[in-house]
Amino acid sequence: MVPKKIFFTKGVGRHKHELQSFELALRNASIEKCNLVKVSSIVPPGCKIISKEKGVKELKPGQITYCVISKNKTNEPNRLIGASVGVATPKEKNTYGYISEHHSYGETAQKAGDHAEDLAATMLATTLGLDFNPDKAWDERKQEYKMSGQFVRTHSITQTAKGDKNGLWTTVIAVAVFLER
Repeated sequence: MVPKKIFFTKGVGRHKHELQSFELALRNASIEKCNLVKVSSIVPPGCKIISKEKGVKELKPGQITYCVISKNKTNEPNRLIGASVGVATPKEKNTYGYISEHHSYGETAQKAGDHAEDLAATMLATTLGLDFNPDKAWDERKQEYKMSGQFVRTHSITQTAKGDKNGLWTTVIAVAVFLER
């Protein structure tokens, strides 16, 4: 199976049981009806990025669904947690792209998203043979990557949440969902 489409979603759930908080995060992300199979980080050549709304409509209850998922959880009151997925796709349609997962504590959504996007872009840049300085800020490298003409886009989706004030389990997820048709 080589996926033809991909969409991105995120969610948060809170419950006294850890597993149930994860289920509620899946529901919040609209992917709870699927049997999720975690895969690694390659966007196949020609894979089309579609909206969450279009992607969810294609899912069927019980479907085996391949995805890249970032997940984080806590039952510590007020602890900031984050889950982020970043993607970098090349200009050449016959070349593959990269997806990265990042989960964090204490980072804002912007910072976690930038980190995930940077990871994916760095993996793609090294594959394409682009020179880069890992000590430069992400914003600087992002501009260099785009100016190289070899990148089409980078993107991230991030979910953050503070741990429930009463100590309920809080779970956050960010997911890249693959579709085969």
